[in-house]
Amino acid sequence: MIGISNKTIYAISALQQLADIAEDELLKIKEIADKASIPRNFLEQILLSLKKQGLLTSIKGANGGYKLAKSINDITLKDVVEVLESDILTDIHNPNNQSLNLFWSDVKDKVSIQLDIPLSELQNYQIKANKALNYSI
Repeated sequence: MIGISNKTIYAISALQQLADIAEDELLKIKEIADKASIPRNFLEQILLSLKKQGLLTSIKGANGGYKLAKSINDITLKDVVEVLESDILTDIHNPNNQSLNLFWSDVKDKVSIQLDIPLSELQNYQIKANKALNYSI
């Protein structure tokens, strides 16, 4: 099991930006990149991967852009991780050590449960962050 890459962290940041727009709106790659502080070329690759897996839709042209293909309640962080990370939730097997196999299985299960939250849950974290900022002023 490997840690989560910058690619996935950027993808979640981009999805958070897209979650904040109205259902009938679109965001251009430049807007997403600027708001989420993501390198534009890297973001293009990420958005294409998410689109191929049905998490995003896009419209081409001057008035085009990206939007979520599903409700923020229907996209989980686990969905994003599974699209962009090849082995974070795969099993680790050591044929000579059953106790470590059990340990890594438990870790995988806990990570999977933690990531199985909808994108809408990020809004709750934003509220917490805003409260923390207000207390420190």
